[in-house]
Amino acid sequence: MVEKEETVISEEEAAQYDRQIRLWGLEAQKRLRASRVLLVGMKGLGAELAKNLILAGVKALTMLDHQQVSEEDTRAQFLIPTGSQGRNRAEASLERAQNLNPMVEVKVDTDNIANKSEEFFCQFEAVCLTCCPRDVMITTDQLCRKHNVRFFAGDVFGYHGFMFADLGDHEFVEEKPKVTKVGQGVEDGPEAKKAKMEPSETVLVKKTLSFCQFKEALEVDWRSDKAKAALKRTPVDYFLLQVLLKFRTDKGRDPQPESYVEDSELLLQIRNDVMDSVGVSSDLLPDDLFSGNGTSSEGIEIVCYLTTK
Repeated sequence: MVEKEETVISEEEAAQYDRQIRLWGLEAQKRLRASRVLLVGMKGLGAELAKNLILAGVKALTMLDHQQVSEEDTRAQFLIPTGSQGRNRAEASLERAQNLNPMVEVKVDTDNIANKSEEFFCQFEAVCLTCCPRDVMITTDQLCRKHNVRFFAGDVFGYHGFMFADLGDHEFVEEKPKVTKVGQGVEDGPEAKKAKMEPSETVLVKKTLSFCQFKEALEVDWRSDKAKAALKRTPVDYFLLQVLLKFRTDKGRDPQPESYVEDSELLLQIRNDVMDSVGVSSDLLPDDLFSGNGTSSEGIEIVCYLTTK
């Protein structure tokens, strides 16, 4: 996140955020306090993210969601009060979200993220997407990269989930122990070449980490030699994500228990098409992953992280 203006932490805020200031320092808290964040999708995952961001003490949080509260939301989304079914999800979440931390400005936007202009994203330091189709995540990431806005995406499919971060060229400083030669003053011999760590002395090393974009992470050509070598280290959930996102694009929804038979057949067909298109054997995602052990509650929790190049 980029600090655009000098931020002053008041005594009240210092007391409120005392524990986390001790954890990551005053300067990091100032950067948080200057940050405006957009959060898209106010289902269960969105509610948890909203809680964490508000309690952390960002300057402002905009909760964007154009969908209405469903029966499922009333069981999974703790910011939504009882009796809110049929209301907009973001609006229904506002009161409890704001009560978490009055020092944070919490706003609501009921528009569809797909209809937002390019300029809309420029007002934020970070954008976080949940519950979004594949094309929306790709387009939003590209716009954020263009305007140096930090981009995050994540979702949960039953017991499976993913998280993605695009921070562009992210610069950071790492503190390391100072390395000195043992044989300083010795002109030659083996002692002159030895080095030792001085734990009492440290140096700051500046580093840069280049993140890939969401489109690049999804469109890897697994037929190349380099990709084949990395395949053994790649969790199968990476490919499962591709299948589930394609299902969401084709059907406009996620797999549901009430249409189990129909959805299982379609998931298997999408699995075959997706795996063939990327040059990977369909056996990597076994049939039973889509027939009771994958997207249903009988599965095991696996989290797939897509991060840097």
